[in-house]
Amino acid sequence: MRVKDFTYNLPQNLIARHPPEKRDGSRLMLLDRAKKTIAEDLFSNLKKYLQPGDLLVMNDTRVIPARLYGRKITGGRVEIFLLRRLSGSEERWACLLKSSKRFREGQEIQLESDMIAVVRSRSVSDSWVVEFTGSEPFDSWLEHAGHIPLPPYLQREDCSADRERYQTVVARKPGAVAAPTAGLHFTSEMLSQLQVRGVKAVFITLHTGLGTFQPVRVERVEDHQMHTERYSVPYATVEAIRATKAAGGRVIAVGTTSARTLEYSALQNGHLAAGCGEADIFIYPGYHFKVIDALITNFHLPESTLLMLVSALAGRDLVLEAYKEAVAREFRFFSYGDAMFIT
Repeated sequence: MRVKDFTYNLPQNLIARHPPEKRDGSRLMLLDRAKKTIAEDLFSNLKKYLQPGDLLVMNDTRVIPARLYGRKITGGRVEIFLLRRLSGSEERWACLLKSSKRFREGQEIQLESDMIAVVRSRSVSDSWVVEFTGSEPFDSWLEHAGHIPLPPYLQREDCSADRERYQTVVARKPGAVAAPTAGLHFTSEMLSQLQVRGVKAVFITLHTGLGTFQPVRVERVEDHQMHTERYSVPYATVEAIRATKAAGGRVIAVGTTSARTLEYSALQNGHLAAGCGEADIFIYPGYHFKVIDALITNFHLPESTLLMLVSALAGRDLVLEAYKEAVAREFRFFSYGDAMFIT
């Protein structure tokens, strides 16, 4: 398959640069892969399309304020992007560094308050190992000094509202640098109402990495190398999925992150199993899903691995037809945009 087979034309004015007024106030496209039908509703009416016994699998990762701004001792402006905390230390991180001049080992960067970042060594790829020292514990300092790492296609700086709206209502485990955006549409009230209806929610954790925004730079889909992301699948989630399957209910992944995590676990073990590790599964048409029966997701970038995953579930032609229809109906696209429910 060719990467350009997964492209579509998107007018820039359809990119949602800000969240809707209400979390569940977005629109919902309904895509039936068996009947090959496309319909439209509001996300707040999702309960109409769920049945008692269905199981939602949600990602409970929490986005960290991973973008930091500081200055070198010589005065040059620096941007630090936290990628992941290194094992064995709360103060050492793998980071991306951006400045007008090159960095060197031992270089110090002055951050907000008295926090100092010291460039220790080169890490893998273009990242650096950076150590942070200050009078305040790093995690508590980060909460007020860091900036929410909004996706580059939003083309704006983060604001105070993003600290709450670029997190899902189930976000509890810090570590992601991008939100599991399908979950942004849910409210606590909606989840409570669904539970009363007999639709339960369970959780996995996938700390979405910066690689989710990286373009596919090869011509053939099969040649793409997927990035790795830290994941965890609890035993309680595995048991709930098994019980749902046995009772004839549907396992509905909320977002591609949940879908990737469940499918990676099943692929690694031959069956779905509890555990944690680094997931690098690349799902594209031809893949046979082992766990999920349906998917709630947002509208994804052209030629992205996420669009390929959705195409693997619903079929490329049907998905591209749905995207064409979404453009014609002026749906909102990407992280803060509208949703799609693939059944």
